[in-house]
Amino acid sequence: MIVMAFTPRETKQKIKAGYKTLYIRDDLTEKLNDLAKKYDTSFNNIVISIIEDFFQTNDEENH
Repeated sequence: MIVMAFTPRETKQKIKAGYKTLYIRDDLTEKLNDLAKKYDTSFNNIVISIIEDFFQTNDEENH
């Protein structure tokens, strides 16, 4: 199991974004909400931060 340090991204920088709908299991939604409360940020910011971390880590490992 890989454990990564997690830091949500800053939300001050608004960039052009699209709109997508995700169906997320209730147990994962609860965990994401807990992270959002812990870091005093939005649910969306947590989800995007996790996705960006994944791609950044994946890109670094493949180069």
